[in-house]
Amino acid sequence: MDIKLFDSELKIMEVLWKKGDLTAKGISNILKEQVGWNKNTTYTLIKRCIAKGAIERREPNFLCHALIPKEQVQEQETTELINKVFDGSVDLLFASLLNRKKLSAEKIERLKQIVNDLE
Repeated sequence: MDIKLFDSELKIMEVLWKKGDLTAKGISNILKEQVGWNKNTTYTLIKRCIAKGAIERREPNFLCHALIPKEQVQEQETTELINKVFDGSVDLLFASLLNRKKLSAEKIERLKQIVNDLE
């Protein structure tokens, strides 16, 4: 099941993926420090994530649990990027990434190894 999360909702998910299950208050405290959000903003976004099926609310204390793994969201976002910006072409995305900046010899070797492992 594909769940489309907006950037603000992904911030909520990132906290849960990094820290594990947290109360809504705990998430709010972290995001207040990181991005300056007030409690109401964070709670609204948590409720949206619950409505989308990305987070499950547990008791006690409105404990939030991520229902979808980070890898699933990364896969969906990557597929969307490839389709939207690169006409569905993984080769064009890969070429774009390689041309973006100078890569060290070590990183080039790492990329070669990844490609070789796929074959």
